[in-house]
Amino acid sequence: MTRPQTPTSDLATKQGGAAPRPVARTSSYVPPLVAPPPEPHVAPTRPPLAQKTPAPVLVKVAPPLSVRLVQLAWVISLLGGAASIVYAFVIRLQQLPAMEKLAKSVQPGRAHATYESAAQILFWCVFGGMVVVVLAQIALFVSFGNRRPNVRWWLFATLFLQGIVLIFAHEFLAFGDRGRPLELLLAGQYAFVVLALLLSLLPPALRWSARRYDIRRGEA
Repeated sequence: MTRPQTPTSDLATKQGGAAPRPVARTSSYVPPLVAPPPEPHVAPTRPPLAQKTPAPVLVKVAPPLSVRLVQLAWVISLLGGAASIVYAFVIRLQQLPAMEKLAKSVQPGRAHATYESAAQILFWCVFGGMVVVVLAQIALFVSFGNRRPNVRWWLFATLFLQGIVLIFAHEFLAFGDRGRPLELLLAGQYAFVVLALLLSLLPPALRWSARRYDIRRGEA
């Protein structure tokens, strides 16, 4: 059985050439884009119940030796100041005549009541200065124990006031044998507070004040 020949095949055969190959037809169809499947939802990891790094905890650490010496010298100074206040009040009546005599020597010819009033005013001014110094240094002592800033500067400022009180007490209050113990008490108070200020400038005391709080990791 013979295959029928197309005219083109016959023409090519007659011309002595090979028959052309059939041309494949291309299609312009593009498949639609398909989105990738969504990733499965993964729950976040739970934080551990026990932390590896413990939180900082405030602890109470004993202050260094230099700080203890500062506090000891400061307490002795305050005790001396309190003793001087009590002693000055006790000898007040015995010292008033000498203070009146001093006022009379400055400006004679006035009434006796004027000199009494001048002596009273002079005594209470010196006495009030002594009380103010002690109260201020008590407040500074508490602030130093709580590591408040600038306590040393305030203590240094009170030394000037305390020096003025010491000079006035020597000139207008500490007369005779009864005035000698008062001078010693005031001088001792001044010396010990200066010692406390110098000891507070030692490096361990400065580091203790600058730290403000004692903190360590872990439970107290």
